Amino acid sequence: MRVDVVTIFPGMFDAILGESMMKRAQENGHLSLGLWDLRDYTHDSHRSVDDRPYGGGPGMVMKPQPLFDAVEDIKQKTSEGPSGQLKSQTILLSPQGEKLTTSLAQELAVQEQLIMVCGHYEGVDERVRTELIDRSVSIGDYVLTGGELPAMVLIDALMRYVPGVLGHEKATEEESFAQGMLEYPHYTRPQDFKGMQVPQVLLSGDHEEIARWRKEQAYLRTKKLRPDLLS
Repeated sequence: MRVDVVTIFPGMFDAILGESMMKRAQENGHLSLGLWDLRDYTHDSHRSVDDRPYGGGPGMVMKPQPLFDAVEDIKQKTSEGPSGQLKSQTILLSPQGEKLTTSLAQELAVQEQLIMVCGHYEGVDERVRTELIDRSVSIGDYVLTGGELPAMVLIDALMRYVPGVLGHEKATEEESFAQGMLEYPHYTRPQDFKGMQVPQVLLSGDHEEIARWRKEQAYLRTKKLRPDLLS
């Protein structure tokens, strides 16, 4: 899939998207990533992307012109895919968006192209939200200084569901939230660590009993830490 990010801080993405799974996904052709500096689409000498809000109030608002120009330019330059015209969605990273979940990540992972707009300041001009953006996404009920970190989180979350990225087609089936609950506990060697023992059921070789134990542990952990998921 192709992901294009509109940001005023493109350098922030180097450390995350240039390492580990994200790096391998690009090298193996599973992810094509484009970083676009919003300031390249400004028309003034100060390269301003924001201005004071009409009606007064604190903070600044991101102007519509650079954002519209950036998204339109990206669509023109990346319009051709293996089967012709790329089908794209433009996403605004915003605390006012729908909350990122496993199901949303899976839904977005099948898109041919995602254009991610990193919001800043008090947000974007409302005409951007209503006329340019297809959907808004939030990674949680809190506010960050900008949309760059949420964009990285979203890319990481959805890339796990792109075929071939994890190297094992069933790698995501038993993760937390995949079955509506938190994941069961995991153990590895040594069997005895400072007197703390691995549960005997995991050493039994009885796969049905192990599956039963894991399901029970997942339920108990979810009930204790995230009872809202069980509702």
